[in-house]
Amino acid sequence: MMNACWMKLAVPGYDTTMSEELDVKGLACPLPVLKAKKRLKSMASGDVLVVLTTDPSSVKDFAAFSELTGHALLSSTEGDGVFTFELKRA
Repeated sequence: MMNACWMKLAVPGYDTTMSEELDVKGLACPLPVLKAKKRLKSMASGDVLVVLTTDPSSVKDFAAFSELTGHALLSSTEGDGVFTFELKRA
């Protein structure tokens, strides 16, 4: 008999990616990127980190961070003064 968890992982198209959220609202540069870097280290390759920040300079910071580290910046959005970044760990 197959393990139910194994069966889920074996189904084509089943997304096994884990997602975590990091709320660093109120912190200024360079803290949002530094805290994201620390959290990403503890995550598995392919996992997604969602970062919430209120620092406008984080738009440029996370773009540069992604380019330098190889972590994919999946999205970068802003709404009501909160910037949301989705980073996929390399």
